[in-house]
Amino acid sequence: MPRTRSLAWAELKIGLIAIVSLALAAVLIFTLSGAGGFAWERYALKTVFPNIAGLNVGSQIRIAGVAVGSVTSIDFVGERVEVTFELANEMQARVTTNSTAALGSVSLLGEAAVDITPSTTGTPIPEFGYVPAGRAPGSIAEVATQATFGLEEATKLIQEIRAGRGTVGKLFTDEALYRDIKRFVVAAEDVAQKVNQGRGTLGRLVTNDAAARSLEASLKNLEAVTTQIRTGQGSLGKLLNDDALSRSLTSATANLDAITGRLSKGEGTLGQLMTNDQLFTRLNSTTDRLDKLMASLQQSEGTAGLLLHDKQLYENMTKTTAEMQNLIKAITADPKKYLNVRVSLF
Repeated sequence: MPRTRSLAWAELKIGLIAIVSLALAAVLIFTLSGAGGFAWERYALKTVFPNIAGLNVGSQIRIAGVAVGSVTSIDFVGERVEVTFELANEMQARVTTNSTAALGSVSLLGEAAVDITPSTTGTPIPEFGYVPAGRAPGSIAEVATQATFGLEEATKLIQEIRAGRGTVGKLFTDEALYRDIKRFVVAAEDVAQKVNQGRGTLGRLVTNDAAARSLEASLKNLEAVTTQIRTGQGSLGKLLNDDALSRSLTSATANLDAITGRLSKGEGTLGQLMTNDQLFTRLNSTTDRLDKLMASLQQSEGTAGLLLHDKQLYENMTKTTAEMQNLIKAITADPKKYLNVRVSLF
């Protein structure tokens, strides 16, 4: 009988040790998996991705880079993938409707994780609610996609160059363009040699000290002139700096504007001449008559025309005028001789 009791106690100790070992193993598993504690200390959320890029059950869930949970299940919903994960209850205040879930990477080996952006604004998402999905910037998959796209574009560019398309393609394949560029390089080299030898204006400027000094003196004179203008010296300087002269010019401009305005309105003689058709017509008629009169005079028509062109008539009129003057002088000298008045009475 004592031997039976001894065996029962030994079996009991083995059972206790097994139970304690299982409990320690469970605690260790929960700790290492980052599940956030026991089942009653966690709550479940969901998100949907078009592609999970290697995400598996048990992958980490991180908030601001801190592991706070793990993926519990992955299911297809139509053409998209629904990911269910668990977080610690204490994270509920940080995961709100303003948070986003994106695929991240734990290491360069490609182990995937879900990164959630924390947000204290918005409404906390309830259990089994959906966290809005976002795109993870800088992920390995995205980098690989961009690299592939870049290689494809580079391949197309090389093909275009080989086909002789574009400027670079023509430069590689068009012999005529190559010869033109070669001639241009030779011409540029020739110009550089002439400049170094002092030929031409630019060559003299580069190699001739006198030309350089002359140009420097001209620049100094220009600087002096601009300095005088800035200080208000000379007519141009006063024009730019003298307020009184500026006001005078402004006043003159205003007066000119007023005059042109009056002319446009038809005020004054010149304004009437510019705007009154009747006055213009009369002036034009007078001018026509004057032209006809001058034409008649040129053609010796009328007394005035004959007087201008008939020399004999001019001499006769001159002679008559001289005789009239002599007669007047004689009458003035001896009026009795010419003025004899007789009065008779009946």
